[in-house]
Amino acid sequence: MEHFDASLSTYFKALLGPRDTRVKGWFLLDNYIPTFICSVIYLLIVWLGPKYMRNKQPFSCRGILVVYNLGLTLLSLYMFCESEREHPYQSACASRTDPWIQQQLAGNRLVTGVWEGKYNFFCQGTRTAGESDMKIIRVLWWYYFSKLIEFMDTFFFILRKNNHQITVLHVYHHASMLNIWWFVMNWVPCGHSYFGATLNSFIHVLMYSYYGLSSVPSMRPYLWWKKYITQGQLLQFVLTIIQTSCGVIWPCTFPLGWLYFQIGYMISLIALFTNFYIQTYNKKGASRRKDHLKDHQNGSVAAVNGHTNSFSPLENNVKPRKLRKD
Repeated sequence: MEHFDASLSTYFKALLGPRDTRVKGWFLLDNYIPTFICSVIYLLIVWLGPKYMRNKQPFSCRGILVVYNLGLTLLSLYMFCESEREHPYQSACASRTDPWIQQQLAGNRLVTGVWEGKYNFFCQGTRTAGESDMKIIRVLWWYYFSKLIEFMDTFFFILRKNNHQITVLHVYHHASMLNIWWFVMNWVPCGHSYFGATLNSFIHVLMYSYYGLSSVPSMRPYLWWKKYITQGQLLQFVLTIIQTSCGVIWPCTFPLGWLYFQIGYMISLIALFTNFYIQTYNKKGASRRKDHLKDHQNGSVAAVNGHTNSFSPLENNVKPRKLRKD
């Protein structure tokens, strides 16, 4: 295994250049094999999990889903704007901890790190902001690690037998992000890399808070913003392309190859998310309008809240009255 890892490291160095030494010794970053193995296990569970659950009763997972989604909401909020102050035991333990723990104890912040480092929106190199760069690197490590935690999204779908939610988009996005961010953390762990992670952390605050609340049945009638989360994701990808393109037009010391890759990846996500949006919302709306018109023509439509032309979600729960035989 060590020989294989050494061969991979040699190949990566020839292809991408030397790694960033600031993350040397950090958890999961020294070699690619753990990230790769986690991704393979994830894909195997995606393939075999539904087969295993086929003849079993679905699990509720309600309680753990509330805790899980609340945890990811808070983690995303933390990555977006919060900072962790110096750990009270840092000075006593610093000499007995590895480099990764020492870096984590020093404190993390993303938006504040960008602000304090006076990051340039148009293009920001990876070694131009001193200690602020280290603050960005520390919080982006948590962003990378959160992609491993988010594999649980799919596992909960499998346990609850919500297999219709395990789409090509879902699996592609989850499996690719963990791997992409391993490379980002080893070669470009700060600088221009901050923007997409910042936007994505904000979107995840909205998304996981929605999922957490939807785990509580009594809250579901009040949740109306799922459609707008998808719109926010699409806007996020467009803004990331614009910001990344600025680094191409007005280059700095940030490697151009990474910028081109990010633009290409964002385009793939826009294509997949747009298809998801059309399939989920536009076709659903068209189907509702068609059913509504058909019912109206049959003379069996009932007014909902006094509006016969309303397409409120409440209509889905209104059962048509049976025609009286007398």
